[in-house]
Amino acid sequence: MTDALMPVYARADLAFERGEGAYLQSSEGDWYLDFGCGIAVTSLGHAHPRLVEALGEQARKVWHVSNLYRIPAGERLARRLVERTFAERVFFCNSGVEANEAGLKLVRKYHDATGNPGRWRVITCTNAFHGRSLSTIAAGGNQKHLEGFAPQVEGFDHVAFNNMNELRNAITDETAAILVEPVQGEGGIKPAHLDYLRALREVCDEYGLLLFFDEIQCGMGRTGKLFAHEWADITPDLMSVAKGIGSGFPMGALLATEKAAQGMTAGTHGTTFGGNPLAMAVGNAVMDEMLRDGFLDGVDRVGRTLWQRLQDLAARYPRVIEEVRGAGLMLGLKCVGSNADLVAELRRRRLLTVPGGDNVVRLLPPLIIGEAEVDEALDKLDRACAALSGGAA
Repeated sequence: MTDALMPVYARADLAFERGEGAYLQSSEGDWYLDFGCGIAVTSLGHAHPRLVEALGEQARKVWHVSNLYRIPAGERLARRLVERTFAERVFFCNSGVEANEAGLKLVRKYHDATGNPGRWRVITCTNAFHGRSLSTIAAGGNQKHLEGFAPQVEGFDHVAFNNMNELRNAITDETAAILVEPVQGEGGIKPAHLDYLRALREVCDEYGLLLFFDEIQCGMGRTGKLFAHEWADITPDLMSVAKGIGSGFPMGALLATEKAAQGMTAGTHGTTFGGNPLAMAVGNAVMDEMLRDGFLDGVDRVGRTLWQRLQDLAARYPRVIEEVRGAGLMLGLKCVGSNADLVAELRRRRLLTVPGGDNVVRLLPPLIIGEAEVDEALDKLDRACAALSGGAA
């Protein structure tokens, strides 16, 4: 029975009972190849032995104590994130939107602490997605998400993605920060140009702004580096992380430099559940896997193989696929017809994908896939495209 649930989701009539690696088994007993990962969340696949062991071991000890007390596993995970990134401070929370909310508060607190309380506006990009809270739907600026929730939260100025001229023209004396996804996910799998990311760093340094990267979907190994901005060889001042960091366990984090976080003192922000022992156990286990020698290189290698084979597929089916986009294992197929039709056709062939903006089908497989899963996925994609082209299925 679903009628007791608030009807805010258009759910497929499909339920899963168990998962293993890159596969999910439905309540009907059918196995599906999961190239959606719960929207880029189950980064290490389903029922990963190390994660199951870590969660089970911690569950037998203690689940929750609150942030009134030290949580040693959280201190360890924070140190590990600091060691591998630009950051010097970490705040743990439960989701991506909470990480973005914490970041938006940090931006204002930083400028207040440095004597510039009049700087509070944030420049964001069109077609961005930063969450579903009142402030983050305003940051994203998508009219579909904003409808019915007036008045819109003030403080965001939207400019075209990958357009530095428009961004520079939007800077005023009230501008505090620039918030950008290095790869737009919900907006249609659109990577930022590396020169654009470098120019963002330069303009923030020039005007005294904070550079805020949202790596909720594109971070944690998804592009073949631990974080997507690393491809540009620059660093932000703060960054939101979630999804893959817990590989299915609800978890988010805000990472920041010491300078950017200087105003975030005791009592300025908090969370009841964030950073609890269960989440920290899983987060450390995820880091164990992602920091293994060769793991990220493997993601990059498989991602490049999948990219090339998708390009070949698009060339064979120009009436179905207009363009292949993305980086690593965060790829998108811009459709000629409705992306919903391709998602449904693939699901009939037991390949799970995710629709996205700009008429794109998102391919977000677990980072653990290899050549066999790529072969299987391409076979299903080929058959689906053939069916939509009017050929044999």
